[in-house]
Amino acid sequence: MSGRVVSSATFRQRPWYVHALNRMLPRVSLDKDRLIALARKRSGLRDFGSGYWEEPLDILLRAVREEADLHPLGRFMMREQLVGRLIVRLQAEAFFKKHPEILEQELLPVWLIAGLQRTGTTKLQRLLGADPDNRSLYSWESMFPAPLHSDWQKREKRIPRTRTAEKAMRFLAPDFFAIHPVEHLQPEEDVLLLDVTFMSTSAEAMMHVPGYAAWLEEADQSPAYEYEARLLKLLQWQRPGKRWILKSPHHLEWLEVVCRVYPQVHVIWPHRPVHQCVPSFMSMVAHGRSIFSQRVDAATVGRHWLRKNARMLERALAFRQAHPDQPITDIFYPVFVTDAVGELQRLYREAGLPFPQPLRRRFADAESRSDPQRYGRHEYRLADFGLKPADVDAQTQAYQRFLQRIQTQTYG
Repeated sequence: MSGRVVSSATFRQRPWYVHALNRMLPRVSLDKDRLIALARKRSGLRDFGSGYWEEPLDILLRAVREEADLHPLGRFMMREQLVGRLIVRLQAEAFFKKHPEILEQELLPVWLIAGLQRTGTTKLQRLLGADPDNRSLYSWESMFPAPLHSDWQKREKRIPRTRTAEKAMRFLAPDFFAIHPVEHLQPEEDVLLLDVTFMSTSAEAMMHVPGYAAWLEEADQSPAYEYEARLLKLLQWQRPGKRWILKSPHHLEWLEVVCRVYPQVHVIWPHRPVHQCVPSFMSMVAHGRSIFSQRVDAATVGRHWLRKNARMLERALAFRQAHPDQPITDIFYPVFVTDAVGELQRLYREAGLPFPQPLRRRFADAESRSDPQRYGRHEYRLADFGLKPADVDAQTQAYQRFLQRIQTQTYG
């Protein structure tokens, strides 16, 4: 465990060398045509496929230019991210053309971890990865779904590239890893695959882009999930499994779409008292936005994400009410952190799967190696974002009543 303490009040503190880089770097272009040209030049490919992506990219770029107030380093990193996502599309389409059998596959059944941020979703995802039948999405695969070398089975170039990106992120934002470690050989959120469609909540977590966020809430998410399914088929073609383990809070808002697009979905919904998880995530957002932007206003972060979290919960509860037969397993954070293996056994039982002793040992070994504070301790306060507990209560009362009811039903 590291002795570093990261607080929700210290997100404006940047390493001195970040300030130096901002003085040195030129202002890079965030013009769509320029980004497309760069992606084609770097990849040597031209076909982005016929999916819906140009309008979302246009709307995102307009919000980034007009609302996000990125500093020079932030603009450079955003350009590289967007070009990288375009390159993923180019490389994926090249593989689909060369290997049409990829898209002829049936998509594996999906275990979908969909809970609010900071509810133990990462711990749950990583523990489930200890089951060899579970097909995890590793960080290096989420960044590079398509192989980067023709002889990729013998010469895998994606892992070292992702390791380099991890080191760069840790160098630029060492405090962020105490809140949410991003490690190249660990499972990662599949929202990074949705990023390739330019239709995900990643942008509003990284930047102040209210115009894009408002548009995204009204947009049909089907094209995004349909393209993610294509990328998942590309990945399972490279490394098969029995079921996908996907994870992102993004899904909580769009369960109706996910369960329509994907053929077999078992939803796993982790829960944690909202007065704990909501300010924890606001702190994560503030620290993340400071990596990219000149000014980050804590009160703006608080208002936006309290409303957003309330919307996510409201839509997820409505989905449950409308689809009582949908398989859903609820995982309760206070129980999970003290008896993770017991909660996993309950999940497997509800999914109708065996839980033999060797699997129990695998999970117990993985749990014993877990250290949530290896990069430091995260401290956070709702007041740092201009909010009071009553503000959270006002927008999440229905969810809090629901949570109390299902906890009683589950544990008596």
